[in-house]
Amino acid sequence: MAAPIVSCPSCGRRNRIRSQKEGVPRCAVCGTALPWIVDAGAEIFDAEVEASVPVLVDFWAPWCGPCRMVSPAVEKVAHEHAGRLKVVKLDIDDAPAVAARHGVQGVPLLIVLEDGREVDRLMGAAPERELRRWVEPHLPAAVAP
Repeated sequence: MAAPIVSCPSCGRRNRIRSQKEGVPRCAVCGTALPWIVDAGAEIFDAEVEASVPVLVDFWAPWCGPCRMVSPAVEKVAHEHAGRLKVVKLDIDDAPAVAARHGVQGVPLLIVLEDGREVDRLMGAAPERELRRWVEPHLPAAVAP
């Protein structure tokens, strides 16, 4: 999969986001932390969930209506917490072995990983406010720019 391209929320510059274990993606022009959202397949999933910030894994399927309802809220939370959270989206139909390894029995399913280990999970289509309340305790303290 190609590295995603994200527009900087501060200066508008388009930046290519590459997989990295340490640090967080920042704008090449102004240095602002960028929202870190990655669509992963089975072949890159394990590498993508290794990060220096908590990783929110969104297990979803294209045929799942509730998944399509949750996705915008997940992306909004990723934008609000740029530099403090990485979101990895995995289509379970394309990666059934990865889904099975993580005990996915229904979608949407959101899992927070820290240092590669599951620390929390949220099943079902939670409203944005509940999603935010669920994920925020797992995030590191905000750092001044």
